[in-house]
Amino acid sequence: MATSAAFSSLKLTVFFSLVFVAALGSSSSFDELFEPSWALDHVMYEGELLKLKLDNFSGAGFGSKSKYMFGKTTVQIKLVGGDSAGTVTAFYMSSDGPNHNEFDFEFLGNTTGEPYLVQTNIYVNGVGNREQRLNLWFDPTTDFHSYSILWNQRQVVFLVDETPIRVYTNKEKQGVPFPKDQPMGVYSSIWNADDWATQGGRVKTDWSHAPFIASYKGFEIDSCEALTSSPPGENTRRCSSIEGRKYWWDEPMMSELSVHQSHQLMWVHAKHLVYDYCADSARFPAVPPECERR
Repeated sequence: MATSAAFSSLKLTVFFSLVFVAALGSSSSFDELFEPSWALDHVMYEGELLKLKLDNFSGAGFGSKSKYMFGKTTVQIKLVGGDSAGTVTAFYMSSDGPNHNEFDFEFLGNTTGEPYLVQTNIYVNGVGNREQRLNLWFDPTTDFHSYSILWNQRQVVFLVDETPIRVYTNKEKQGVPFPKDQPMGVYSSIWNADDWATQGGRVKTDWSHAPFIASYKGFEIDSCEALTSSPPGENTRRCSSIEGRKYWWDEPMMSELSVHQSHQLMWVHAKHLVYDYCADSARFPAVPPECERR
């Protein structure tokens, strides 16, 4: 019995060591990993900080220089403060083409004093409509917080300060498509979306508060860099732990949340989830197949 308990303790220690190493990553400078993608005059550099500006002329955005298969990407963001109603700051991964895959963080601006909402969405083979919304348990405008996307062949996990807020599990055996065959770039942007972002579009952007600034630091991509000219499926194969290659994201303990992480996710959903497409019977009279518990 003592030997079994010691072995269980050792497994737990190894698991959390791997999670810590994966979470720690290694920060890179913006220029090492990314480049501005539009409105270069609205992208500002202040030492180690990058800032994106939105005014009534334009928003701005940046994207990674490479595309990736699996792994984890993290950025630290300080969101627009004050009255940010109508604005959206996004951090996301996406592949190319009409049948693209995409993992979205969208931070929906608010009127002063209202909680900031974060919307997550997942596109698979060009189909989205998988929104969840929650209010954050802290003020994301007063300091930097980390936002991460963990992606392997078993799950996609959205994390805020290493706390999981959403998991999309591979249910291919039940006939549900899962994003695992398209390399994805990493992107962020800020833009005006006052037709829907705040209270369903009822509250519009107040341009007297412009410019709206989102600040970034702590850029980390711990992933397998994809080859752009590879045939379909080749990047999936070469970025998987086969033929003597070992990747941390393929370790068995990374195939699902730990018990502690599962408890964190339950807490987030119990206390902070305000919308889940899985429970929206008006939009989806038939429960989406990935939402069914099996």
